[in-house]
Amino acid sequence: MSTPAKPTAAPKVTVPALRARKGGDKVVALTAYDVVFARLADQAGVDVVLVGDSLGMVVQGQASTLPVTVDDVVYHTRAVARGAARAHLCADMPFMSYQASVEDGMRAAGRLVKDAGAESVKLEGGVEIAELIRRLTRAGIPVMGHVGLTPQSLHKFGGFKIQGRTDEQRAAILEDARAVAEAGAFALVIEGVPRALAADITRAVSAVTIGIGAGPDCDGQVMVMHDLLGLEPAWKPRFVRRYAEMGAAAGQAFAAYADDVRAGRFPSKDESWD
Repeated sequence: MSTPAKPTAAPKVTVPALRARKGGDKVVALTAYDVVFARLADQAGVDVVLVGDSLGMVVQGQASTLPVTVDDVVYHTRAVARGAARAHLCADMPFMSYQASVEDGMRAAGRLVKDAGAESVKLEGGVEIAELIRRLTRAGIPVMGHVGLTPQSLHKFGGFKIQGRTDEQRAAILEDARAVAEAGAFALVIEGVPRALAADITRAVSAVTIGIGAGPDCDGQVMVMHDLLGLEPAWKPRFVRRYAEMGAAAGQAFAAYADDVRAGRFPSKDESWD
């Protein structure tokens, strides 16, 4: 009698594997900030787990991503790395960790890879960060770019506003995308731009494009975990689709627990030892 074959583990999602998805199977990316949700995303088949500087807003309660530090991202990336066995793990470079000099960016990216376990880093910007991207890729650190509505530039934009509506903005964003891809970025997040512009960028660059609020024509999509799960019930921008209402469910569970404790229903005999 033969022994049943053990199921084959899904292969690790690597940078070359993601590059090969250009124009093919859509790339699924999702943020995560701790081991539990990283493991759930990984087991669900998510291709890229991003430790976003969005943690400043959804985890720390900040008004923007600007206060996030490299230490913050290192801490959360270490936790996520313990849960993301199959998915590719990308970590965000926080505001002012790379804008002052190429050397600053090299050091910060090195920490995220060496100390935190990231397999690539994500940078916001375009032409102005092309040299840093070239240096990072030569050093063996894969880079994911980010153009369009770049949250670290919210003061420049006057808030979180759609970009690329004017001819001038459109030309600048397209130039930025080309510069980032030509510098060696394997992937490119396109955020908060009209669908037609995202489609033009996707056709114009060799990098895999990953949209967020950029329409369906990119090579993949990314969402903030908290938005997808409905963890903040009052927050629902147009580009978000909720797949659960976990915020409401958690609130109900907490209220039921509080009622049971106050009424003496928890813990019960079965939940106690003699």
